[in-house]
Amino acid sequence: MDQKDIDIQKTPQIYRAIAGVIADVGYVAKDKPNKQQGWMYRSVDDVFNALHPALAKNKVFIVPRILERSCEVVGKTQKGATMVKVVCKIKFNFFAEDGSTIEAVIVGEGLDTGDKATNKAMAVAYKYACFQVFCIPTEEMSDPDAESLELDSSKQDKKESAKKNNQKKMAEKPEAKKEAPDDIPENYAKGSDQATPEMIQIIRKEQKRTGVTDRQILGRQKVTGKSIETLTIDDFKYIMSIFEKTPDLRREDDRNE
Repeated sequence: MDQKDIDIQKTPQIYRAIAGVIADVGYVAKDKPNKQQGWMYRSVDDVFNALHPALAKNKVFIVPRILERSCEVVGKTQKGATMVKVVCKIKFNFFAEDGSTIEAVIVGEGLDTGDKATNKAMAVAYKYACFQVFCIPTEEMSDPDAESLELDSSKQDKKESAKKNNQKKMAEKPEAKKEAPDDIPENYAKGSDQATPEMIQIIRKEQKRTGVTDRQILGRQKVTGKSIETLTIDDFKYIMSIFEKTPDLRREDDRNE
């Protein structure tokens, strides 16, 4: 047995096992529609179904551990139910047959009117931990560099025209406005183009996570809103599709150190 074979035997199995899962797992497409905001997403069940054969074949199992958990009431729905948001910071350990392990720490958020907010936060964290660790491809396979949030001043005239058209539509529906935001606002149920207060809150949180400025968002070619508060539902869907590919500001800082 030469030195190379000895070194391979000493290498923790988890590294070979993870590489094996990456080789065996297929892509997971966005084929589930969000009933309230309308965007397409990949469910945690889709991830489980895609991963299970590859994990079993390569003898890898995953153990989650909640490191931090916060809970807050964020409002009420139209029917008066209390909406609770839970944020969990979870460490996932990926184990191989020999006990060797690697870990990934992910933050997940969940909203619910019952007792499922924590479960949703854990499911989201698991899904994205697996996407990152196993490099699970999607149907789109878009390059994040092709969708960076940069100001494009040459498109301002087109954006202003689209904004005026949107304002005209909103002016024709004054009855759709509502003073207090709910989980599913009345204006959304009636088909308004205006983004809901909850959508604006989600965008603000993504800005805090990534460090992206208002100017960078509003400068995008496909964004018609003149300010974050006047974005449309289509603007929201487009912006969230880009935020999904935008890394955390903290990760970028760590990478540059």
